[in-house]
Amino acid sequence: MFDLPVGTAGERREYARFRKYLIKSGYLMMQESIYCKLAQNSSMADALVDNLRKNKPDAGLVQVLKITEKQYEKMEFIVGEFSSDVLDTDERLVIL
Repeated sequence: MFDLPVGTAGERREYARFRKYLIKSGYLMMQESIYCKLAQNSSMADALVDNLRKNKPDAGLVQVLKITEKQYEKMEFIVGEFSSDVLDTDERLVIL
């Protein structure tokens, strides 16, 4: 998770550089400024955190939360009204 300043052109460049680093490193965007990556074990997770430290921008806040796959699995997605692009009526049904 990160919150980086974007007030100046230099800060926007740093934001873009860090975001590109995350994407190239295999992180997936869950939400704006929240990225996740699966690590095989805790030593690999520690290596990922070390690489984040090496590539962090000078300004702003970068936070890491390590959770197990079982904990991640229990995440609930609560969203607003359900909408679908699938037509679910037989209003224009054609029988051949």
